[in-house]
Amino acid sequence: MTTRYYFTIQYIPTHADFGLLAGRCIYQMHKFMVNNPLAMNQIGVSFPMWEDGSVGNIIAFISEDKELMVGLLFQPYFSLMVKEGLFEISSVCEVPTDSPEVRFVRNQTIGKSFIGSKKRRIKRSMARAELSGAEYSLPVAVEERVVDHFHRVPISSGSSGHDYILHIQKEVASERSVANFNSYGLATNQEKRGTVPDLCI
Repeated sequence: MTTRYYFTIQYIPTHADFGLLAGRCIYQMHKFMVNNPLAMNQIGVSFPMWEDGSVGNIIAFISEDKELMVGLLFQPYFSLMVKEGLFEISSVCEVPTDSPEVRFVRNQTIGKSFIGSKKRRIKRSMARAELSGAEYSLPVAVEERVVDHFHRVPISSGSSGHDYILHIQKEVASERSVANFNSYGLATNQEKRGTVPDLCI
């Protein structure tokens, strides 16, 4: 398969909120993709230091297009954070061919389990029922969900300005899949199933 390229960003402060910094880096990549349509769905995110307690202090971006990686590397936010001594950024390197494959999956089902999401969905349902003139009754929840380990990464929406959470899970993949990610560089439960190298550093 085609050679892939990557660079890493390491967060220098040891007591930083790594999830928050990951969200800010992902947001910069998201903006880069929105402004470069050829990059859409072609850049994946990996967390080389992922563990049960944290997403880790390193984030990596991966693509088959080296020029995309160089363009993303030189985004002003990343340069500013390096200048301020908060980030250390690698050069663009080739992904080793023997790297194991993983998926970092945005699982939106997890968010639906939290009370805030349930309240928003009930409110929308009530508004729809009122508009249509139908009588509304509260649904009875009968399912009990068991959710595998995940991390929460806060991110802001550039279009709406609202803050929300990406619920991310790590899956081991048996083989490399074609680059196909959502606009946050993540796989999804169904449609976007791209894999990234497990760059254990």
